[in-house]
Amino acid sequence: MAKSPTSKATTNKTTTKRPKAASGMRKGLTAYGDPGFSLFLRKAFIKAAGFSDDALDRPIIGITDTSSDYNPCHGNVRALVEAVKRGVMLSGGLPFAFPTVSIHESFSNPTSMFLRNLMAMDTEEMVRAQPMDAVVLIGGCDKTVPAQLMGAASADVPAIQLITGPMLVGHYKGEVLGACTDCRRLWAMHRAGKIDEAEIEAVSQRLAPTVGTCMVMGTASTMGCIVEALGMALPHTGTIPATHADRIRAAEASGREAVKLAASGRKPRDVMTQASLRNAMVVLQAIGGSTNAVVHLAAVAGRLGLSWDLDELDRIGREVPVLLDLKPAGSNYMEHFHWSGGVPRLLKELKDHLDLDAPTVTGERLGDWAERAEEVPGQTIIRSLGQPLKKTGAHAVLRGSLAPGGAVIKAAAATPKLMVHTGRAVVFEDVEDMTNRIDDPDLDVTADDILVMRNAGPKGHPGMPEAGLLPIPKKLAQQGVTDMIRISDARMSGTAYGTIVLHVTPEAAEGSPLALVRSGDRISLDVPNRRVDLLVSEAELAERRKSWRKPKHMRQRQRGYRKLYLDHVTQADKGCDFDFLEK
Repeated sequence: MAKSPTSKATTNKTTTKRPKAASGMRKGLTAYGDPGFSLFLRKAFIKAAGFSDDALDRPIIGITDTSSDYNPCHGNVRALVEAVKRGVMLSGGLPFAFPTVSIHESFSNPTSMFLRNLMAMDTEEMVRAQPMDAVVLIGGCDKTVPAQLMGAASADVPAIQLITGPMLVGHYKGEVLGACTDCRRLWAMHRAGKIDEAEIEAVSQRLAPTVGTCMVMGTASTMGCIVEALGMALPHTGTIPATHADRIRAAEASGREAVKLAASGRKPRDVMTQASLRNAMVVLQAIGGSTNAVVHLAAVAGRLGLSWDLDELDRIGREVPVLLDLKPAGSNYMEHFHWSGGVPRLLKELKDHLDLDAPTVTGERLGDWAERAEEVPGQTIIRSLGQPLKKTGAHAVLRGSLAPGGAVIKAAAATPKLMVHTGRAVVFEDVEDMTNRIDDPDLDVTADDILVMRNAGPKGHPGMPEAGLLPIPKKLAQQGVTDMIRISDARMSGTAYGTIVLHVTPEAAEGSPLALVRSGDRISLDVPNRRVDLLVSEAELAERRKSWRKPKHMRQRQRGYRKLYLDHVTQADKGCDFDFLEK
């Protein structure tokens, strides 16, 4: 490891040498009241695993082992851990893998978002508590990567992100399928009676053919691109398919880089700067990324003490178009993006909108990665600025009387003719009410109405479920209706599509205007002018507010993590982190 330079005494001056920072086995000793005994005991126990003194005197690289039988998105983690270990040892370090919370999107009750902060806290505390000079963070599924970035930002130990990678595409009757954009489309067809039970079951066998994350530009893929844009992962490593040999080589390279990080002392706060954050916003808009990333980036910014401005995200979206032809905004899949040059090639196309001097884990500039981007003749996945997939960015930020704190719409995946629309509200009190009534043949609803669901925000559910993609009422789906405006304080999957207003802030559980909407009220959506308004007088809303009550679960006694969550989670515009974890 590199040694800190010592200053020489000059004439008539006394120079005090700073003590060398503890590293390796000497770092973060257990408090027994005797540091010498603490180190002696630590070495005595670890030698039970067969380590030599030579091994124990090397830089220690921690590796988060997020493998879990409940998490097929992380099905390759054990192989990645072994490859990281190899890279660490080849570079003279000592690798130590350790488990943390692992979250899978579809195996987490009530929601994965409810558990994201728990994983972030677990990651932070385990990185801080155990001796390591740097850490390799292995994650992939939607909430795992933001949780690790949040934890790393707070622990501020040198860190590098390693993505598990997207799965390969599936095939059914000659059609290429991708989880989970195509699963939503085909499920909608099943609900409309166009696909029977046997066929939808056959489809379920083909949608996810390998381990890895969704192979469309959902939240997992979005975060895989974002970590490269932030400079927190090696170039190209955010997009390599989970099952390819290159993914294993990327893990080895990340292990090697972690040893260099330990020597340099370069920490997450040195890499994730205000410039890096803005670069991430640019990339998010250009890739047609998930709305979930808006919440996650806000949380990471809060941990770093950086400024987060939804209006800046919106301004960037007006200037930076969608360049990637990937589902759900386009037609292709992550493996196609990767072999078209991946994130570095996209960065090169976006160079006029980026701060190319932003730092990276390697110590290079982000611009250096862009300059080395591979040129793939004839590729059409990464469009040029002159021929974008969409003329504006993925997301628009809305404000207005219904969302005074802001709301988000994924304009790139919405129906153009619905972007300016006024309609009658059809209100569902919560997710359960929506589930029970959405397919009722007697539901008073037309295609021109606006579906409104409340009490699905951070506190209202709790956990802000991905329920914002309200299904089209069955009787309308059977008539051929494929999209209508839907508004809620919920989230939606990055794999989803439609004219859907999300993250309405403040949420209904806080007594916001959303809590006061009634069926029959008129709502105006005007995306070009960034407005979403409830066309009800202030006097009428004041009268309704007199009878409003918080959701039942917020009036009941809670315990444990659920109580901690309800007492301290922030709103969507602040990242849904815990208020006491913000810097």
